Amino acid sequence: MPLAQMAEAVLRTADGRAKTALSHEFAAQWRAAREDDARPEIGHANPPLQPARPDRPELLSPRDVPQRKPGTPEGRIALLHAVAHIELNAVDLHWDIIARFTDVKMPMGFYDDWVKAADEESKHFNLMCDCLEALDSHYGALPAHAGMWRAAEETADDFMGRLAVVPMVLEARGLDVTPGMIKIFKQAKATQAVAALETIYAEEVAHVAYGSKWFHFLCGRHDLDPKDEFHGLVRKYFHGLLKPPFNEEKRAEAGIPPDFYWPLTESA
Repeated sequence: MPLAQMAEAVLRTADGRAKTALSHEFAAQWRAAREDDARPEIGHANPPLQPARPDRPELLSPRDVPQRKPGTPEGRIALLHAVAHIELNAVDLHWDIIARFTDVKMPMGFYDDWVKAADEESKHFNLMCDCLEALDSHYGALPAHAGMWRAAEETADDFMGRLAVVPMVLEARGLDVTPGMIKIFKQAKATQAVAALETIYAEEVAHVAYGSKWFHFLCGRHDLDPKDEFHGLVRKYFHGLLKPPFNEEKRAEAGIPPDFYWPLTESA
């Protein structure tokens, strides 16, 4: 099966565990194909504007999602559930960027990166589900944020906009907030959750770096200034200002210098 059709199949699978199992299977097939053939077929696909989703969780407006104190057991379950929801969306986002932009000719390394990222996001979702189930809960037990896919819909026709907003803004935000989450679970002596979040934190740096690498690649192809182009695209597609504090060390490790994001904390 061509890679783009694999990506579409993941997007059209609703159940989270089934979606991530298929994601793992296709990632393994891609790696094997790359070992046997320097250029396996990418193909073309017809990805849905929105990925298939299970009946639960109920998706609510961000302002309607109940706020729970992270210092309580219920609050920690809610936090794990929110991370699981983010990771499931990330699985689809990474397969979607493969399926949606096949009209743009890209090096094979582009597909290697996003297949690897989707494979790791699938692992992250399952780690969060395991943590929830160890606490007698599950993904879908609580309502979730309905706006997670908004950036994908709004950049469905803008490849560079997708790279700017999803990995370089939304995923970079994960680098800012995950250390605080790890601290919460360390204080609660929740060793399983700490180990899972530390795995996510370590691997997310590369996902942000993939976004930066391929954004800069396309800027070079079109003779565009990366910083100016990034500022313009984020102001176009990201609703609101970026909010410090920023994890400047990890952002730099991922290839995003401070002059990319600090100007976006203020109105243009």
